[in-house]
Amino acid sequence: MSRSRSLSPAIPAAVALLVGALALGGCIEKEEPERQDADAPAVVQPGAPGEGASTLEPGATAEHAETAHDDVAFMQMMIPHHAQALEMSELAPERAGSPRVKALARRILAAQRPEILTMAAWLTDRDLAVPSAQDDPAEFDHGQHGHASMHGMLTEEQMRDLEAARGSAFDRLFLEGMIQHHQGAIAMADAVVATAGTDVQAIELANEIVIGQGAEIDRMEELLAQL
Repeated sequence: MSRSRSLSPAIPAAVALLVGALALGGCIEKEEPERQDADAPAVVQPGAPGEGASTLEPGATAEHAETAHDDVAFMQMMIPHHAQALEMSELAPERAGSPRVKALARRILAAQRPEILTMAAWLTDRDLAVPSAQDDPAEFDHGQHGHASMHGMLTEEQMRDLEAARGSAFDRLFLEGMIQHHQGAIAMADAVVATAGTDVQAIELANEIVIGQGAEIDRMEELLAQL
């Protein structure tokens, strides 16, 4: 899974800004090369999960720990998974009948767009393939290779039905579909936490998804009961 792929239009722009910021920081350091002395800030090397961080010599570069396959699978599968949630949520402003459903869709967009950028940057930083909007999500389903699988994705028929619905019919299909979708994301995140992946950032993101999307499922079930 190390072949290179193009990013979706929103991802490269954010990654470019990130790279630009890092490059600017590098230029500032080069302007004062003699200041690698006792006053220079120490570099912290994060430890593996359950281990403490270590302090490196000033000017040294922190290295990534060896990346576990489960961490890579989670990041690669969660990008197209999030992308479908965005696609669903973008339908809500013109189709939803309930203001609370519209508000929920806005929260999902606000939460998952930045997470996609974080995951794309994580993969790019390790020279790993980043799923794009043009890719078939199944190409990044690691379950086909005997590992964790992608869960909760709506079928093409479900997406067509959602796009065609309006008002309360849309609200019901959206809530039912997004509950299914969130439950799948939590199952994928739980797999990373349960296998004790080696990457701190991947584990933190997995925990955030379990907590955040679990709370959203509770709200969606309440809304669904009120329709």
